[in-house]
Amino acid sequence: MTTREDTEYQALRATIRQRGTARVCTFVAGVVAWAALALATAAVTSAPVATLLPLLVLAATFEAVFSLHVGVERVGRYLQVFHETGGAGWEHAAMAFGRPAGAAAPDPLFVVPFLIATLFNAAPVMIAQPVPVELIFVGGAHALVVLRLGMARAVAARQRAVDLARFQQLKGGA
Repeated sequence: MTTREDTEYQALRATIRQRGTARVCTFVAGVVAWAALALATAAVTSAPVATLLPLLVLAATFEAVFSLHVGVERVGRYLQVFHETGGAGWEHAAMAFGRPAGAAAPDPLFVVPFLIATLFNAAPVMIAQPVPVELIFVGGAHALVVLRLGMARAVAARQRAVDLARFQQLKGGA
């Protein structure tokens, strides 16, 4: 490995470490901000539309977590293809290890907590007894966030294989 390759490898491993930490910190800070905003809007107003601002904060937090996750996975696949030779190295081992049956399966996107928070965020809408147009508009916004959570989880489940294939294609000169 040349000095440039070693420097790149070290920088990219540091990027993975830093973004992994940033993902968890972003999640915690975002959920705290959402909870504070949801509590504040519930205390100030009972209008169902008031739940949209906390929902926006919750959705933005999820998008930040998702973006960090995608970036970390992509860097990992790059390292796997361009820096690990002969199938040896952390990225190869991690991908081959997968999720053994019965093993803990952490959720790097925090989909379940985001889903629960989205449902809690919608609770004041039901308490306020909204008119049909409010229910459709505000409920629709919450449904879109739930749909985004599911779509992101599905995309993330396929991402490693897709990124690996693309980097292998790039390395092959295609």
